Amino acid sequence: MRIVNIPAGWPATEEEARAVQDELRTRAVLDEPGPPPGTGWVTGVDVAYDDERDVVAAAAVVLDAASLEVVAEATAVGRISFPYVPGLLAFREIPTVLAALDALPRPPGLVVCDGYGVAHPRRFGLASHLGVLTGLPTIGVAKNPFTFTYDDPDAPRGSASPLLAGDEEVGRALRTRAGVKPVFVSVGHRVALDAACAHTLALTPRFRLPETTRRADSLCRRALQEALQEGLPEATIRH
Repeated sequence: MRIVNIPAGWPATEEEARAVQDELRTRAVLDEPGPPPGTGWVTGVDVAYDDERDVVAAAAVVLDAASLEVVAEATAVGRISFPYVPGLLAFREIPTVLAALDALPRPPGLVVCDGYGVAHPRRFGLASHLGVLTGLPTIGVAKNPFTFTYDDPDAPRGSASPLLAGDEEVGRALRTRAGVKPVFVSVGHRVALDAACAHTLALTPRFRLPETTRRADSLCRRALQEALQEGLPEATIRH
């Protein structure tokens, strides 16, 4: 487990964070096809918080995309790096997520975030932010539609409908299990929306959520519990 300091110069105000989003958003690549589904490595990232103790834990879990077997994993723990502000959640998570990715013993391949990419009020959620910073192909697979609208997809697995901001399609509501509530897929970086949906279906052979998310969620929760039991060094606190 890596212990993460809040980076020097990290945004401390909403104005600073939005300025960073505005700068980085122009670098997001939204029209590359990305890696073929079911090939290479695919990595899930997720975080767990204890806001009372000001601690966040991140996990990165690499799966073989064909078998969905875990081939590598890493965690990182640090202090929460930004207050809770809707639309700016990436600034709470990015430092520890980057540290977990950096600690992996192999390249992560496609990265699947438990959250949003361009399906975001400023069109730059965690998946886009992480993709631009790392250069990795990324997608967002969220549990709810945030502030966007959609028509309920047809009941069969694989059915989808546009996730809309007015007339703009920012993602898709995708049925990963027949008759079960859809997930909400959006492009992060270097993966087109059709491919992002195909990857999501490849990662959900049995459950509503991708195996990447399920494994990363479990691991980051364990890492948080261990960190709270052991305590964090005072050096990780930004004064």
